[in-house]
Amino acid sequence: MIKNTSYKVQVDVDTDEVRNAYNVEEGAYVTTSSGVYTVWNDDWRKIYPVGGSGSGLGWTRYDDSTYTSSNKLTLADGVEVVVPNDGGSVYRSYTGIDYYDSENEKVLAEFENDVYTMTVVFKFSAPNANQTYLEMHFQGSNGTPYDRIRDTISFPKGNDATHDYHGMFQYYADANFVNVGSQWKITANGGTAQIWDVIFFINKVQSYG
Repeated sequence: MIKNTSYKVQVDVDTDEVRNAYNVEEGAYVTTSSGVYTVWNDDWRKIYPVGGSGSGLGWTRYDDSTYTSSNKLTLADGVEVVVPNDGGSVYRSYTGIDYYDSENEKVLAEFENDVYTMTVVFKFSAPNANQTYLEMHFQGSNGTPYDRIRDTISFPKGNDATHDYHGMFQYYADANFVNVGSQWKITANGGTAQIWDVIFFINKVQSYG
C-alpha cells in the first residue's frame, strides 16, 4: 500500500540585506520583513505580498513622526543625508502591501518593470534663505541612473520662514531596485537648513507581476 505523505517546510526569516548576500540558487526561498522571495531564472523574485483586489495596483502613505515642528532635522551645509521617514503613521489602499521599509528607510518595488509615482512632502526653512538651497535625488541603482530623478529646492523668501515642499516623481523598477530598494537623499548647500513633517505617498500605476 502506498500512502501520500505531507511535509512541513519552514523557510528562513532574515533581513533583506542578509538575503541579498545569499548565493543565487534556483528554487531557493526566504522570508524577510518586506515579503517572501524565491530564486527564478537566476534572480530573486518577490512572490508575496503581491497586488490587491486582483489588479496588482495600490497605494501607500507613510508619515514621519520623529522630525516634527518641535524636533526639526538640521541639515549641515554640504552634507548629504537620507530623507527620514519612520512610518509613524501608515495608510494603505488595502491590507498587506508596502512600498516603503521604514526600518531601513528604503523605497520598495514589487516586480521588475513595475511603474510607480511617488509624492514627497515636507516643510523646510533656512536661517540664511538668500544663499541656501536644497538638492534632493533618488539614490542610483546598479545599471540604472535613478539619481536623475531629482529636484533643486530654493527658499523664495524669509530667513527661518517655513515653506511647504511638494514634489511628484515617476519611475520604473529594475531588478536591483526590487532586490535592494532605493532611498531619497537630500543636501543643504550654501548654509544649514531644517526639514520636518515628511510624508511619502507611493502609488503603483502599472504592474508586471
